[in-house]
Amino acid sequence: MNRRLALVLSVALHPLLLPTYIFGLLFGLAPELVGVIALSPSARVSLLVLLFMNTFVVPALVIYYMYRLGFVRSLQLQTLRDRRLPYLATILIYSVSIYLFGWQFQPIGELAPQVAVILASITVSLVFVAVISLNWQISAHATGMGGCLGALGGVILRFGDFGLFIPLVLSVIATGFLLSARLRLDAHTPAQVSAGLGLGVVISMSAVFLFF
Repeated sequence: MNRRLALVLSVALHPLLLPTYIFGLLFGLAPELVGVIALSPSARVSLLVLLFMNTFVVPALVIYYMYRLGFVRSLQLQTLRDRRLPYLATILIYSVSIYLFGWQFQPIGELAPQVAVILASITVSLVFVAVISLNWQISAHATGMGGCLGALGGVILRFGDFGLFIPLVLSVIATGFLLSARLRLDAHTPAQVSAGLGLGVVISMSAVFLFF
C-alpha cells in the first residue's frame, strides 16, 4: 500500500466520521432495532444529519481552532501531547450529545434510547483511549473501527438480524485496510492497532448485549 492511499483511508475512516457511518447503516438496514422504525425516511435522514453535526462537525471545528490557536501542532494529532486536549474536548462534546439525544430531543429519547446507548459506548471508548494515551499511543482509528465491528456483530448475534451480515463483512475488510494504512504511515505499532481494535469491539458489543 502506498502512502497516499494510506492517507486517504485514514481520512475517509477517521474516528469522528465512524459514528455517522454506523448510525447510517443501522437506520437504513435495522431501524426497528434502534427504535427509529416509526420515523419517516426523511426524519431518519434529519436525525442522521443532526448526529453528524454533533459527532463530527462540532468536534472537528473545535480541534481546528485548537490548531489555529497553537494548542495542537498538527491536525493529524500524531503525538501524545497533541492528542490530549482534542480527546478531552471530544469527550465533553459527546457527553453533551448523549444528554441531548437521551433526554432533551423528544421523542427521540423515548422512541430510540439506543441512539444514546451507542453514543455512550463511543464516549466510553474515547475515555479509555484518552486515558491510555497519557502514556501509550493506542490507535483511535482502530478503536473506532472495532466499535463498528462490535456494534454490527453484536446486533447480529443478539437479534439474529443477518441483513447486517454483508455490511459486517465489508467492515471487516475495511478494517484490515485501515489498520494496514495506519502501520504504513508509521502512526502506530501492531500492538497499538491490535489493542485499539480489541477495545472498540469489547465496549460496543457489551453495550449492545447489556442495553439494547
